[in-house]
Amino acid sequence: MSHYRSNLRDIEFNLFEHLGVDGYYGTAPFDTFDRDTAMDALREVERLAREDFGASFVEADRTKLQLVDGEVTLPDSVKSSLDALFDGDWHLLGIEPDLGGYGAPDSLRWAAGEMFVGSNPAVFLYASGALMARVIASVGTPEQVETWARPMVERRWGATMILTEPDAGSDVGAGTSKAIHVEGDKYHLEGVKRFITSGENDYFENIIHLVLARREGGEPGTKGLSMFIVPKYHVNEDGTIGERNGIYATNLEDKMGIRGSTTCEMSMGLDEPCIGYLVGDVHEGIKQMFLVIEDARMLIGVKSAATLSTGYLNALDYAKERVQSADLTQASDKTAPRVEIIRHPDVRRMLMLQKSYAEGLRALWMYAAWTLDKMQLEPDDEYWAKLNDLLLPMVKGYSSEKAYELLAQSLQVFGGSGFTRDYPIEQYIRDAKIDTLYEGTTAIQALDLFFRKIARDQGQTIMRFAQDIMEYVKGGSDEFAGERQALGEALEGVQNHIGVLVGHSMASMQEPTEIYKTGLHTNALLESLSEVAIAWLLLEHAEKASAALPDAEGDDVAFYEGKIASARFFVRDALPKVAVRTAAAQDEDGWLMDLPDEAF
Repeated sequence: MSHYRSNLRDIEFNLFEHLGVDGYYGTAPFDTFDRDTAMDALREVERLAREDFGASFVEADRTKLQLVDGEVTLPDSVKSSLDALFDGDWHLLGIEPDLGGYGAPDSLRWAAGEMFVGSNPAVFLYASGALMARVIASVGTPEQVETWARPMVERRWGATMILTEPDAGSDVGAGTSKAIHVEGDKYHLEGVKRFITSGENDYFENIIHLVLARREGGEPGTKGLSMFIVPKYHVNEDGTIGERNGIYATNLEDKMGIRGSTTCEMSMGLDEPCIGYLVGDVHEGIKQMFLVIEDARMLIGVKSAATLSTGYLNALDYAKERVQSADLTQASDKTAPRVEIIRHPDVRRMLMLQKSYAEGLRALWMYAAWTLDKMQLEPDDEYWAKLNDLLLPMVKGYSSEKAYELLAQSLQVFGGSGFTRDYPIEQYIRDAKIDTLYEGTTAIQALDLFFRKIARDQGQTIMRFAQDIMEYVKGGSDEFAGERQALGEALEGVQNHIGVLVGHSMASMQEPTEIYKTGLHTNALLESLSEVAIAWLLLEHAEKASAALPDAEGDDVAFYEGKIASARFFVRDALPKVAVRTAAAQDEDGWLMDLPDEAF
């Protein structure tokens, strides 16, 4: 039996009952996918995720990959999983038709992505070639589109993004890899990069690396970086694969999780020339690379939510089957019948904790994916792009932290059995920890949220977003009056939290150390704003579920009851913490930054 437990019913609910995407699916620019077609696609993805694609989940983790003479051979089971994805053309789902794709709405692409990345995250990371082709098509020259982007799609080439350097880490602008101009858009690259996902493998005919490097004479920091197309193999004029380029994997990381994914150190121009092609003939590397980074951050948020969801559903199955101890009302009666552990209060608490947050994280990223649809449907309204920017640090940062934290509760339901490899939870936890670290740590996401998405925007986007939440607070049904009041109070608390951090930031113009007080509470702001957003979305879910219940039949009755329970539990568990965080920010005096390093 597959380890993977999907929640296709909740995906369907988010798409059609909450977000109402059937109002524009099947119309331009999404003519190819109406509701029926979309659901047919999702049902097939769900089957593939459980069966063919997810089949290598365990072997990919248990098989230690080897770097031999700069090459990595993937297990046959991993190749079979990738075959299932590529043979079904699922990598083309969200790619524009003029590039050979199916042009699915982003909401549908990410819905399918949840099931793929939830069932086999390490292997799904290999399937990024079409995304990189999409980026080259949007910012590259016409010649680069034909030479690189189109073959990447048509011939299923692999791809990577190459940013991180050993001595720079998250400080991308401190990178020292250099690009020496040869002629036209051709450059010679030299340098060493680290932690490069899918940097080397023997599955793809070719691998196209998108590399950040500093051109000769480029200014310091990120502004001096340019992006280059660096193929593993050169391509001849007739399109055939040519000689090896001078970019090689020189180390393979031995990791805690996602062990089936090749995470490499990549060396350029070490023993032979490494040729790269300046993307778009413009030196706008960091701006161009952010098209990849933003998609990668969304993927990590979806991955986190998907892993928590399957972790919870595995725990739920176990709790319904595992018989242990008597009901608490009969605990003193040694002859009382033993019951399934789902009947024990603390197990029920843990299960509802996981359920409410798993559904909440899904609601958050699905709302963010919906804003991507809106960007295409209403291209003249800048709000949707700005709202997506605001949501992205929450999707990536908050989801990764909460998923890792709550997967421990999934394991706890299993008791000692969860600590063994008899069940997938221990691998889920190892695979999920990376989500808080790469594509920008949680602290980086929180700083981005406050300084770039709120302060630099002068609060315009978050004010409009808050207005949407307040419209619900003022206009929701009486059935959830208590929850709406709690949401309104929490929203006010977040606004006060933001005001405090803005005050410290303004004060730092006169006294630079005041900025520390902001930095000490940006992570807390990320948590509070995320929880207010999720509480709002889950309460809207509850409203829809409550309205649907009278006419519901079969499994839908329990499903809708569960949606209401998730919203109520989340509001009671999460929102009281907002006031605590706001008070802590208000009381901050910066003492921690004055503490001598030796005292730690």
